[in-house]
Amino acid sequence: MFGINGGEFLVILLVAVIVIGPTRLPKYAEQLARLTKQARHFLQDARTKVDEELGEDVKDIDWAALDPRRYDPRRIVRDALLDPEPVRPATAGAAGAAAVGGAASASTASTSVAAPAITRAPFDDEAT
Repeated sequence: MFGINGGEFLVILLVAVIVIGPTRLPKYAEQLARLTKQARHFLQDARTKVDEELGEDVKDIDWAALDPRRYDPRRIVRDALLDPEPVRPATAGAAGAAAVGGAASASTASTSVAAPAITRAPFDDEAT
């Protein structure tokens, strides 16, 4: 929590016992326990109030998934570049395969179903 490992904690505890003394140590331990309980109670109340204020919509959000430490820019770019091509409808694919596989005559080309045109999203030059 504070970057203290087990050995450092034992040394701090030993120094506290020596400096505070065995007569005052139980009183300070009791005060520390009371302070810890009050902090837990305060945090629980704060969580409850925040949940009440935000409402039911926020309870379903997975906050761990939105953690910025989980994002890897290399993975995002790799996923964007390796994004598979959109699947075309089966009717357009079958007609296109028939046109390619068969003789390329004018009658076959005129009866084939054209694939839907891919349109780009409109560009907003005033967007920030």
